[in-house]
Amino acid sequence: MDDTVLFRAESELAITEARKQKSERTKLLGSPIQLGGKAIDAVVEGNAIWIAENTHVAKKIDLETGKILQIYRGHTAPVTCLAFYRDDHDTRGLQLLITGSWDQTIKIWDTSSKVLQCSIDAHDDFVKSLLVVPSLRLLVSSGSDKIVRFWDLTDVVERKTITPIGSVSAHSRPVECLAGSIVSDTEAMLFTGDTMGVIKVWKLGKGHEPQSRWHHTLLDTLNLHRTRVTQMIYGAGQLWTASSDETVQITTYPPDPSVSKSVPPLIHPLPVRALLPLSLTPLAEPYVVTAYGDVIRLYDISTAFEPEVVGEIDAHWHDVTAVQLWLRMSHDAAGRIKIEPFIVSVSLDGTVRKWHLSELLTSTPESPEEPKHPTVFSPVPEPRGDGTAGELTEEEERELAELMEEGDS
Repeated sequence: MDDTVLFRAESELAITEARKQKSERTKLLGSPIQLGGKAIDAVVEGNAIWIAENTHVAKKIDLETGKILQIYRGHTAPVTCLAFYRDDHDTRGLQLLITGSWDQTIKIWDTSSKVLQCSIDAHDDFVKSLLVVPSLRLLVSSGSDKIVRFWDLTDVVERKTITPIGSVSAHSRPVECLAGSIVSDTEAMLFTGDTMGVIKVWKLGKGHEPQSRWHHTLLDTLNLHRTRVTQMIYGAGQLWTASSDETVQITTYPPDPSVSKSVPPLIHPLPVRALLPLSLTPLAEPYVVTAYGDVIRLYDISTAFEPEVVGEIDAHWHDVTAVQLWLRMSHDAAGRIKIEPFIVSVSLDGTVRKWHLSELLTSTPESPEEPKHPTVFSPVPEPRGDGTAGELTEEEERELAELMEEGDS
């Protein structure tokens, strides 16, 4: 056997054994909710978390009890991303779940009935990311085929379809993530990030006619990272980006000519898979949560040019794939509403975990595995429903690793 292959096999065995031991040490941390598979993406809404799983399904799970509330079946490969759409002009108040998958399709579901509204063959390779601009009835998708596509959501409820209204094919590598903002009722700004670390900024515009095609103009190319951009969030004139180059960058965009120096990057020991700027959430606090490997880190960025690590938890026994804010609402003994901020993390270890923000603030990088008192709600029941679409084959395991690793073909 080749020495390189032997070394790799020994290394993988060592990693597997270390993860097995760590799974025992961390099995009660963060009040874990056990999933039927590996979480690739997640969104928190109210007291529920929506999960995109490698078991070919999307799930809605109650964060208080761990009970599976809904399961969406129909994809034939791992679900990689999800988003929501509500039509502000629809008096029925329908909420639609949009999912993207390795099976190259985008599926749209009515969340009140779980009925599949439509399924579109969207890309020629894995669907990587979804972005919805509700007021423009615009869906943007990106894929491993290096293409960014635009879809009109006007007819999704009545005619059970979405209309292709443009595309961008300027990237030379898979387009991993998307971010953007509305400029007017006919214009938007879009950021597209690929696995080479290239971020492109686009001006999108369309006519006033229904279902007009979206035209795109390249405004800028940002070379902020050396390799894969794993997540982007845009708000308040700042672009937040995480990367496999082990950094998080905070970039003012459009650039402010009165500012002469850039905000220093947040440097991590390992590739950063997820971030959550709390300043852009309803909490509006000067903190940013990041996730590298199986660790969650909290930065105080009240002084942007001197960011400080104020908390760190060795939270999972496998890579964290998403972090979200949960504003847990409850009532005290007097009947008053009580709101508590939690950070919710999901991981390839097959769990959802919940961390009170105060707990994260009191943890330390020096003892990351010992959060003071993990918050426990009530005993978490076993997930109900058939959440396991079977174990992954060896080929699918390799593909999942490739999807999550630094490089991408």
